[in-house]
Amino acid sequence: MTWMLKLLLVLAALPWSHAGRAQAVAVREVPARSADVGTLDGLMRAFYEVVNTSPRSPRQWDRDRTLYVPWVRFIATSTDPSGAVKTRIWTHQQYVDATEPLVAGGFKEWEVSRKTKQYGNIAHIDSVYAGEAAADGTIERFTGLNSIEAYFDGSRWWISSVMWMSASPEHPIPGEFLEQAGAGSLSAATGRP
Repeated sequence: MTWMLKLLLVLAALPWSHAGRAQAVAVREVPARSADVGTLDGLMRAFYEVVNTSPRSPRQWDRDRTLYVPWVRFIATSTDPSGAVKTRIWTHQQYVDATEPLVAGGFKEWEVSRKTKQYGNIAHIDSVYAGEAAADGTIERFTGLNSIEAYFDGSRWWISSVMWMSASPEHPIPGEFLEQAGAGSLSAATGRP
């Protein structure tokens, strides 16, 4: 099992009580960029841009916070090696605090394909992602699916929840989510193994 998968499983399995022990990362309140929240495409572009960092670059947690409603929930779900389902739920601050160590080592994630269902001012977005994380001189690659709920309040789009599951041999990304990418497989869509 790769260190990345181990870290994701550990993060998904942590009980709520651990969140209070992590060093809190300062997240300032800043105005949202209109290009980030004016359209669903802008919202999704910003969603992925904010997590892409090199080890010594400044984080974009302030910008990230502007994409979400104050009561947003981040939900990670996974299956551990024994087959047990693990779920972890965070507020924005808890998510930032829990994932800062992962992002600090250098982290890149990009959208491979997207399926959006919109009715009026509400939208459900299934976004297949691929990514790389660096630690101890190695680069780990990963893929998965983000399931995002968003709504338009008359002036901007807000993300109200983000749920994701990383792909694994037992749970590969279904082809129906890759059709828009025009690829028969995630490897072909990302250009990476």
